[in-house]
This record gives sequence, structure tokens and C-alpha cells, in this order.
Amino acid sequence: MLYGAAEFSRDADFAILASPVNLERLRAAMDSLRAEVIAVPPFEARYLERGHAVHFRCGHPDAFNLRIDVMARLRGVDPFDALWARRTTWSFPEGFEIDSLSLPDLVASKKTQRDKDWPMVRRLVEVSYDQGFSSPTPARITFWLRELRTPGLLIDCTRWFPDDASRLANERAALQAALSGDIEGIREELAAEETRERALDRAYWDPLRAELERLRHRRGGSG
Repeated sequence: MLYGAAEFSRDADFAILASPVNLERLRAAMDSLRAEVIAVPPFEARYLERGHAVHFRCGHPDAFNLRIDVMARLRGVDPFDALWARRTTWSFPEGFEIDSLSLPDLVASKKTQRDKDWPMVRRLVEVSYDQGFSSPTPARITFWLRELRTPGLLIDCTRWFPDDASRLANERAALQAALSGDIEGIREELAAEETRERALDRAYWDPLRAELERLRHRRGGSG
């Protein structure tokens, strides 16, 4: 929403530093929201550090039934310290601030096996290109050329920034196709990119899902 690509969602996702002090702060925050852990795993540092998400459901009237998902590791992105150093801080007239993942890190985190995430990746980069085109920076240009998933816009971007496109072409087959104006080739390479990322995401989550299944069976047996 902050980056201009809203989607309907019933939850809030938080990437956190899983230090003992920080987890105690989080526990206090969840208590104030009357939030309880739902499903598995339990709220323990060892699960967060292995890449699991811990899921809470809020009971406070001001946030009733809101689901909060907490993670300390995200597939395909850097460790928390690097994410924090690159964060975007949003200031509001009411006098508070919100820290969020940088746009490149958010896009990287959305490259999952879930169908709903890929249209969001495309939309996030489209909005960045549309809003930032009048004031391009080297970092923005590199981000667009590496991440645009709209064939026409990718071709447009290569024509406006040909030197950057040529410099980055070896990193991305879709960019090579864009430099030659090959729309069908771009579509094929974008599909191949998505297929590779989905496979990487499945490989990351399969052992974690297996561990969750063992925890569910164990919990069911103890009940």
C-alpha cells in the first residue's frame, strides 16, 4: 500500500531481529494486542531462526481478528541487519513513522510459489517506473532493468537507458530480448524467471513444511 500497489489482505507481516531483548518486546506487544499464537510453530527463537513464520491472531477490539505473521528470515533476501540498513521510513502527519522493507527487498520477498504474489511483483515495479521516471537515479534504473515484468515497459526502459541496459544484459535474458525488441522472447524469459523462483521457493519451504507436519502430529498426540 505504501508503495502504491495495494492488495486486499487480512494480515500484517513483520520481519524482525530475533534477539532475546527484541523477542521480549514483541511478546509484550502481542500481549497488549491480546494476540495468541495460532497453528504451529510456537513462538520460539529457534523456529524463527530456521526460517519459520509464527502466526498470531489478535483479540483486542481495535485489531480484532487481525492476523500477524512474524518472520526473522525471508527466502531470497539478505539478513535482517542488511534489510534494516536499506529500510524505507515513512513519516505521517499524525506524528508517527513506519519502517518498511526497501522496494527492491519487498519485490525479492514476493517471488514465491504463490500465484497471488507475481501480479503484485509486476505492479510494484510498474508503479516505481511510472512514479520515478521523471527523476531517475542509477539505483532506480538498475532496479527497473532487473525487475520490470511488463514487456512493453521493459523495452521502453532499455530505449531510454541503453548504456545501463547493455551493462546489465548478461544478468538477465529477458533484458537481452528487450534490447532487440523481441516481445515474445521477453514473455518466454519472464515465464522462465518465474518458474525458477517458484522452484527455489518450494525447495526452501519443503523441509520447513515437513517440520511443521511433525509438530502438528506431536501436538495432536499430546492432546
